[in-house]
This record gives sequence, structure tokens and C-alpha cells, in this order.
Amino acid sequence: MAFYRFEKLKSYHFNPHLSSTTGPIIEGQYMYFRRVRKPGGGKSRLHYHPNEFMAFLLEGKINAVVGSDRRVVRPGTLVHIPSNVQHTFKSREDVNYLYIKDRTWTMIGAAADEALPDKARSATEVARDIKAGKYPGGRKEPEKSQAIVDGLGDCFHPMIDGLGAPVASGHCERWLEGANLAFGFIESPRGHDMGEGKAAHEIFAYVISGSLDARVGRKKQRMRPGDVIHVPRGAPYGWVVRGRGPARYAMVRSTSRLEAEVARNGASDNWRG
Repeated sequence: MAFYRFEKLKSYHFNPHLSSTTGPIIEGQYMYFRRVRKPGGGKSRLHYHPNEFMAFLLEGKINAVVGSDRRVVRPGTLVHIPSNVQHTFKSREDVNYLYIKDRTWTMIGAAADEALPDKARSATEVARDIKAGKYPGGRKEPEKSQAIVDGLGDCFHPMIDGLGAPVASGHCERWLEGANLAFGFIESPRGHDMGEGKAAHEIFAYVISGSLDARVGRKKQRMRPGDVIHVPRGAPYGWVVRGRGPARYAMVRSTSRLEAEVARNGASDNWRG
């Protein structure tokens, strides 16, 4: 499929032993793309995972820890969590955010005081252990943990003061590129168009406001707030801003480094397991 809406997809709770986060998932060739919810009072244990992770807050506020840095995160801010960096999110109110991970590992992480398993676990295996009354993680051996705490740069990146702020006067893109994932916050005036005859990287785009007439391959659709566009690597694509005003959307793409790693080692086994 090229076009999605999260409300039409099944919601999952992948790490109940580590986090209260729930939400649907779209599995790409190189990335997992989600919009997730953490209820008021929800939290996660301090944990880590080998895949790079990016979170872009859409609604509510979270108290976040990345490495040893603590911040209050508001809508319009991107949180970048490099591979194996310990992190946790806590919410005082219901929050919603975009959630992107690369597919070098499954959706399952490890607590910060545990060693990573030799092989990535699946959500199915974790659910089976919990149903049997077993803790699905490893032994508490902090000395064997691979969690990274120090030596990081600034992992908190405000893309805009707030999602209610005025739209830019012209086309504007703000990007952060990590090792495996690149995230862009994009604002475009009415009539602006973009695209490629052959996508250099896999792309997901999430419409925040306004509308886009999108095409992926031979498929076309009018995209409105909350809609998702998925562009496989190598596919022709494009979109034009329609409607009476500008559009604002988030866009994430795979990097050449991630694509090379998946070509060498394959993507992580299906998260269902």
C-alpha cells in the first residue's frame, strides 16, 4: 500500500514490561513507522535497543531522559535517540507522537540494567512469556548492559515553537540526519510540488495540516491531516499542496548507511515473530 491512516490499523502494545506506549505500526523495507499514544501517568522504564529511534511530539508534554539529559518535551520537538542510548518517556497527560525505528533490530528493547539478548526477540515471544508469568527480559546484570549514558550531543531538536505557530512564508525544510534515519519538518505554500522519478531512499510522510495531492507509482490520493504516504525506495512519487492554504508535514527517510547494512545483513525478522 502507498497510503495509510493510523485510525484504520490495529493498535499494538509491544513492550508491556518496559513501556505503556501503544499504537499501530507500518512496516517498511528499512523502517518501522508509527503514531503512538502514551496515557496520562504513563511511563517507560529506562531502556535501550540497537536500532536508532526518533520521536516527534504531536500532542501533550513528556518528561524525557536521553542518556543522562533530562528535558520537558513539547509538540513540535524531535527527540533523537541513537543506537543503544538509554532513554525513558513519562507523561502527565495523554500524549501522541510519531515513532520511527530502523529495522536493524525488532521492536523489543532491553531494560538499562540488562544485557541485550544474543538474538532480537519478537513481540509474540514477549507476549507468550508474560502470559506464562515470566519476565520477558534478561537477568539484572548492569555490568553487562550496553546502554550508552554519556558522550552524546544534544538529542532534543525543536523543529518549530509549537504546531499552532504560523506557517512559514515560503517553502521551508528543517532536517536532522542520524546514522540510519533522517527526519524532516516541512512547510509548503499552496501549489508547491516536489517528487522524484525514482526515490533515492524509502520515505514516510505524515500530514499535519493542509492537504496534498499525492502519487506513488500509479496510485493517487488526496491526503489530509493524519494521513500517511509510504514511498518504497526506487518508486516514482510526488505531491502538490492543494486546498486554500499551505501544508505542514513530517517526513522521514532511510539513509544510505541503513540501506547498505540491510543489504549486508537483511532487515530484522518480522516483529510479529
